[in-house]
Amino acid sequence: MKYIGIDIGGTNLKAGMVDEGGRLIAVKKMKIASVNDAASLAWTLHALVMDLCKETGTEEAELFSVGVGCPGTVEIRGGSIINTCNLPFHNVPLRRLYHQMSSTPLYIENDANCAALGEFYAGAGRGSKRFITVTLGTGVGGGIIHNGKIYHGSNGMGGEVGHMTVQMNGEPCPCGNVGCWEQYASATALKRQTKAAWEQHPDSILAKVIEEQGRVSGQSAFIAARMGCGVGQEVCDRYIDYLAVGIINLINIFQPETLAIGGGVSNEEDEQLLFPLRERVAAHVIAGNHEKKTNIVKAELGNDAGLIGAALLGRKKRII
Repeated sequence: MKYIGIDIGGTNLKAGMVDEGGRLIAVKKMKIASVNDAASLAWTLHALVMDLCKETGTEEAELFSVGVGCPGTVEIRGGSIINTCNLPFHNVPLRRLYHQMSSTPLYIENDANCAALGEFYAGAGRGSKRFITVTLGTGVGGGIIHNGKIYHGSNGMGGEVGHMTVQMNGEPCPCGNVGCWEQYASATALKRQTKAAWEQHPDSILAKVIEEQGRVSGQSAFIAARMGCGVGQEVCDRYIDYLAVGIINLINIFQPETLAIGGGVSNEEDEQLLFPLRERVAAHVIAGNHEKKTNIVKAELGNDAGLIGAALLGRKKRII
């Protein structure tokens, strides 16, 4: 059985064919700039599907389903895009438009949930029944899998982990709230914290690292800390504290078998990020003496997680 997943990104459309085990067989990518309305989006998605079929010698009738991961808000049962982040797609009846060209079942889901599903099937969540992903990027994304199903909540907005409040009257967030977790634990927040430390300590090793890099990056503080910089280490410690707060909350609420951390920040050395994070979380989670405790790990699939998860949306009904 073959499946196709499509990841709608801010600059690219990426499509991939996967097998039953979630292994990628072929991938196609194109710029999204020329796709500017509902009809052209549906047509382009079908064209990508047909290109993959041609490349792999697959008949369209052999496809079990097509899945689409999209940033923003989607209506999963109706197969519609309600609203997207930084893209011109609003109230798009994607399934209906797609089925004007193809009879292959089409499923749609939020891209963060697709990434969680991909890791659940083919990555760090294999073997778990309850699984959470936390992705550290521009914001903090997340996906919650409970008993093998994506958790959506009563209104489809479940899993917006980056917007849990961790600091009353804290940093303002673009969502309109203040004190959201992503304002403290995202890669963007880490850069902001690093920049503030650099400005306060212009003669530090951290300042020299930033000068050599030519910019403040999510790696700057970790690089400086590895060089023995106390200022850089303070930034790392404070950032890990912020990261731990949200993860403690997630574990105390859901008690998953596995929680996977993805995004660029997660690539830091285990001794600097994962190990101290586990220590902080273990000191505060409520698990008692129970032998089953959440395993905090790194995500495994990288940028392919959303693609694989989108492809496998139709494998089984997974909506709660």
